[in-house]
Amino acid sequence: MSELLLREIIDGLNAGESPDTVRAKLKTLVGQTDSCTLMAMEQKLIAGGMPVEKLQGLCDLHSQVTRDVLVQLPAAPLPPGHPADTFRRENQALREVVARVRAAASPDERRQAVNELMDIEKHYQRKEHLLFTCLERHGINGPSKVMWAKDDEVRARLKGLRANPDSNAEPALSAVEEMIYKEENILLPAAMQKLTETDWAEIWASSPRYGWCLVEPREGYRPAGVAASATTEGAVHLPTGSLTLAQLTALFSTLPVDITFVDADDRVAFFSEGPDRVFARSKAVIGRQVQNCHPPRSVDVVNRILDDFRAGRQNVAEFWIDFMDRFVHIRYFALRDEEKRYLGCLEVTQDATAIRKLEGQRRLLQYE
Repeated sequence: MSELLLREIIDGLNAGESPDTVRAKLKTLVGQTDSCTLMAMEQKLIAGGMPVEKLQGLCDLHSQVTRDVLVQLPAAPLPPGHPADTFRRENQALREVVARVRAAASPDERRQAVNELMDIEKHYQRKEHLLFTCLERHGINGPSKVMWAKDDEVRARLKGLRANPDSNAEPALSAVEEMIYKEENILLPAAMQKLTETDWAEIWASSPRYGWCLVEPREGYRPAGVAASATTEGAVHLPTGSLTLAQLTALFSTLPVDITFVDADDRVAFFSEGPDRVFARSKAVIGRQVQNCHPPRSVDVVNRILDDFRAGRQNVAEFWIDFMDRFVHIRYFALRDEEKRYLGCLEVTQDATAIRKLEGQRRLLQYE
């Protein structure tokens, strides 16, 4: 009965039936069900051959009606940092930025707030590529077909507003708020019912490669068996971002400094390979005791630095020398974990010859 009524509502909406008539029928339907059941009915209609474009026409009207009559299930308690918790906190941050756009007292304030709204892309990317993917595994592909199109509408409106921040912002702001409502009251409740802990663990582990929208995840949630620095699809996930092996290699090769890392056992573990290294390095040095990499006259200094770092007495040692007509700046840094345990020593060497010669200012773009 409900599916027949839903089909009648959708056909009427797409046939040009008045919004008030359609709204009345939809109220009858949503007053009898919850969002998850309604999503399941939409899913059956898609499976039965109904074009997705017809359902897209129902999307905004649906959210407007459900504000008044949808039977809401109690929200499941979530540990801090759970992917759904992060989605909800990002939505709250987006609401606050929307309010700031509306209340902006100057063009600069408005432009800044609009720029912050563009961060929504990271929220949508995680939703579309991770949350939708997991829902599809459970046979639920309605959100990815219908909501994704609405996400694209929001993107287009925000892009237009960013290009012309003095234009009417309400269509874009209302579109952002509508999607927040759909996520909070339809998508996330359904996901909490349908997805398994394994699904959420995968979403959590893969999320850093897309980034966070306006806020960072809270500490607390960590699925069993998933490391904090998990590698997914070739990416190394770090606390402040994700990089592939190719990106890491290019990054270390491009830095305007030479880097060498000596581990806690005083063995050389890594060095960067820039095109103009100050001091030559061979891959044969990997695994050697760092003391054996220095001339005997400087071993005492090396040991003193490492002993001071290991004991926690010092954290930085700094030198500068003239070397082959270059002014070279050399710094050693103690690396420690969150518990202050010594992890090793980082050597950073820089040819500072050209930097020393700089005078005045350069404020305009000029390539050498």
